Amino acid sequence: MGMILETDRLILRGWRDEDAPSLFKYASDDRIGPAAGWLPHRDVNYSRAVIRTIFARDEVYAICLKGQGGEPVGSIGLTLEGSPERPLGDNEAELGYWIGYPYWNRGFVTEAVKEVIRHGFDDLGLTRILCGYFDGNLRSKRVQEKCGFKYMITNEKSKVTMLGEVRVEHMSVITRKDYYDIL
Repeated sequence: MGMILETDRLILRGWRDEDAPSLFKYASDDRIGPAAGWLPHRDVNYSRAVIRTIFARDEVYAICLKGQGGEPVGSIGLTLEGSPERPLGDNEAELGYWIGYPYWNRGFVTEAVKEVIRHGFDDLGLTRILCGYFDGNLRSKRVQEKCGFKYMITNEKSKVTMLGEVRVEHMSVITRKDYYDIL
């Protein structure tokens, strides 16, 4: 099942097959996936396949509100292994997140991001966490700023493979030192 992280209002836990209907409910919304670089989910079976593949990694968590029966309303995770397109150094990770539209502007993502950053530095021993957002996704930019990320670089021609597009992507970073200086 993996680790469970907890905040005042949230439980972050691993994804389960039975979460597929909830995942579909929020990930099928056109306002969610394309802003993050992926296609809206087309049916519950597709959502279940995402849970079994993309979300079946260590450090990928369902965002669940306390007192809401454990239904996932979003996802957050750390990618610990880079790729040729997105290289990562030793003890580095890339953070990604999204939350369903009904839960926007309520501070849930900021709360989840702060906990995953804490986990990354305190429990996993990371030295840097990177996080990106595509041009125009001001909500994601604001979350990163609130959580202590600092602008690092802009890639004018970032390939968005799932959408077959090229976009402008801004990358931010928080270092272990910056994190502990904030505390």
